[in-house]
Amino acid sequence: MRQQWGRTAAVVLGATIGLATVTVGGVAVAQAGGVTAAPARSAADDGGYDGSQDGSQDGSQEGSQDGGDNGGNDEGTRTTRTTWTGEDAAAYWTPQRMAAAIAPAHGRTVSRPSTAPLTGRSGAKKTSGRVPAGRHFDGIPSVGVLFSVDGDSKAHHCTASVVHSPSGNLILTAGHCNPGTRAAFVPQYTSGAATQPYGIWAIDAKYDYPGRGTTGPGADLDFAFATVAPDDQGRSLESVTGGNTLTPTPGYRNKVTVVGYPSVRNDPQDRAVRCDTSTARLSGTRQLRMECGGFYGGTSGSPWLTHYDERTRTGRIVGLIGGLNGGGPTGPNSDRTSYSPYFGTEILALYARATQEG
Repeated sequence: MRQQWGRTAAVVLGATIGLATVTVGGVAVAQAGGVTAAPARSAADDGGYDGSQDGSQDGSQEGSQDGGDNGGNDEGTRTTRTTWTGEDAAAYWTPQRMAAAIAPAHGRTVSRPSTAPLTGRSGAKKTSGRVPAGRHFDGIPSVGVLFSVDGDSKAHHCTASVVHSPSGNLILTAGHCNPGTRAAFVPQYTSGAATQPYGIWAIDAKYDYPGRGTTGPGADLDFAFATVAPDDQGRSLESVTGGNTLTPTPGYRNKVTVVGYPSVRNDPQDRAVRCDTSTARLSGTRQLRMECGGFYGGTSGSPWLTHYDERTRTGRIVGLIGGLNGGGPTGPNSDRTSYSPYFGTEILALYARATQEG
C-alpha cells in the first residue's frame, strides 16, 4: 500500500546468477534465481540502490527465495498530505505532546524496564538466562521518533530511521505504525528539549502494502516508507542527519546494532536504547529474531543495522522491529525478544516506488 509522505533509499546488492525481472505494482524489479552473497563493502563506499536501477535481488543464501506468495505483489498505496509543513509540525509537537505519545495499538506494548546493572564492553545489561539488555544512550541522528495522531485522537509514537536515497528525504518504519494525521519525524529525539537537535520534519507521504499486518502472511510485509518535506532552508533530511543503506537481508544469522526509542510510558528514562546482538531465524516463519531486553512499546520500526560505523553513526539496514505480533512475543519479559520481517524483493519493490514517486 502506498501513502505519500520522504525520499529515496539505497540498497546494497550482491552478485547474482540468473535474475528474472517481474513487475510489482507497476515497478520492474529483479527476482533472484540463485544468489551469491555480496563481498563486504562499507556503507560509506557503496553506491547502493537509488531508485535509478530496475534490477535487484535479496542477497540471501538462506530463505531468500520463498517470499513471493504473501501479497507483496499487490499495488502499493500512497497517502498524501499537502497542507502539513515543517513549521506546522514544529508548532504542534511540543515537548508535552511528544511525552504524551503512546505506542500504536498493534505494536509492542510491554513495559516495566529492567533495573539490572550495566555490564560488558558494550554497556549492555544482563538479564536472567544470559539475555543482554540494551543500554540507554543519547541516540544517533539517523534514527528518531515518528509521531502522529491516530483516529482515536491520541498521539502515537514509533521508531523510524533515515534511509539513503537520491532525494535524501526517505525514512523507514514498521507498517503497523501506520501514521495518522499531524505525522512528523524527530531525528535523535531528545526528551524535554525546547528545540530538537536535528529539527522536526513533516511527513508528506507514506508507502506500504495493502496486505500488511501483524499476523499471517501480512506479517512478512510489516514495513513502510515515508517521505518528509525539506526544511525551511530547503535542505533534505539526509543532508542534516546522514542516512543508512537499505540492504536485502543477507541471511538469518547476522551481527546487528539495534537502536530504538521506547515511549516514556513504557520506559521512564525516555531515551534511546542501543543493543549489539545477533539474529537467528524465527522458527516456523520467514522472519528473523533477536534477543536483547529493553525494547518496550514505542520501539516498533527500530532499525537492525549491520556494518555499523561508529564514526559516521550509520550502517546497513537489514531488518526492523515488526512482523509477527507487531515485532515480538507476548507475556512477561517479552521485551527481551524482537522480530523482523525478512527484507527481500517486496521491500525493494516498495522502495523503488517510493523513490520514483516520492
